[in-house]
Amino acid sequence: MKILMVNKFLYPRGGAETYVLKIGGLLQQMGHEVAYFGMYDSQNTVGNDSGLYTKNMDFHQAGWKRFLYPFYIIYSFDAKRKMKEVIREFQPDVIHLNNINFQLTPSVIDAAYEEGVPIVQTVHDLQMLCPNHLMLDVHQLKPCELCLEGSTWNCVRKSCIHGSRMKSMIGAAEGSLYRHTKTYDRVHTFICPSKFIENMLLRKQRYQGKTVLLRNFIGEVNPVSDSGKRDYVLYFGRLSEEKGLDGLLGACRRLPDIPFVIAGSGPMEEQCRNSGLQNLTFVGFQTGERLTELIQNAMFSVYFSVWYENAPLSVLESQALGTPVLCNCIGGIPELVEDGRTGILNDEFTSESYAEKIRALYYDKELLKALSANCLEKKDSMMTLEKYVPALIRIYENARKG
Repeated sequence: MKILMVNKFLYPRGGAETYVLKIGGLLQQMGHEVAYFGMYDSQNTVGNDSGLYTKNMDFHQAGWKRFLYPFYIIYSFDAKRKMKEVIREFQPDVIHLNNINFQLTPSVIDAAYEEGVPIVQTVHDLQMLCPNHLMLDVHQLKPCELCLEGSTWNCVRKSCIHGSRMKSMIGAAEGSLYRHTKTYDRVHTFICPSKFIENMLLRKQRYQGKTVLLRNFIGEVNPVSDSGKRDYVLYFGRLSEEKGLDGLLGACRRLPDIPFVIAGSGPMEEQCRNSGLQNLTFVGFQTGERLTELIQNAMFSVYFSVWYENAPLSVLESQALGTPVLCNCIGGIPELVEDGRTGILNDEFTSESYAEKIRALYYDKELLKALSANCLEKKDSMMTLEKYVPALIRIYENARKG
């Protein structure tokens, strides 16, 4: 089979890119042909024989070119034209879309449809339902469903995208456009990593009968040493408000007797690096064996997200390495954690509650030991890449049959 993988970034960057590169790699090992379409970047590790990519757009850079971005990020005729050329040369049997908004835009859906190629899309976030992708009131840091239930222009009223009225207007315009066109109707199957995100999509009639639940896989997560647990509580991942970093830092202040380690990068990196807390060690962005070692040696890890998480790999990776998780009961997270068996679910999203739950778990060594053993036992039943890709191929084949 010939598969065209489409994602805006074509190099290791985040969860969606890891997903694309890993499944593409295994598909090729299995004898399938895989090509990639996305944005040009000197860091790209995959591509297509046509050498066609969209322009590189960095929304955080300075310079006059950024003023042209509003004309590109709602509907990109450049992406549509180049996508069609890649399709004509590669002749894929199926197109697998991932993160396409802004840098590519849903114009690539129209390109695939007009070339007669069946389309599947993995739903990595809430972009199809919410202009800021998060369904989060960014001012009060709590879930928000205003755009799901009403107009996307609620995004403008609340300046939901980076606190900018202009950016929010662009996001709302994009959301409004695709609500009133048939673009997303042209996707055959939406692959949902969690039941939660599937249920959110099914609240809209256009997605009913077009979703399939296929849970995220974990990569090769193998212990790097037998040094055992060490005396710290770990957070690893993106350092941002929606991940509940403010609440976590507040809990750290309330627990001077408990050591914490934070690993990651993001908008709140400076606050974590210069917290002034004697019980907090910030180690920055980590990968490979160093990250694996940090996870497996932690007493437990914490995930205090305040937005509707989909299916965070960090929760799965933590459990696969025998490290229990203490996390908020929100979005798809409760589907990944067995409360009282592989972790603890928290339903009060305050730093006081976080501190209380952390203290109780930290000092209950017998419970931690049992939770850790349960996590290791659960690893054998987790979705792996080797199980995931055959299931994905069946989805491709169904799409081809129409």
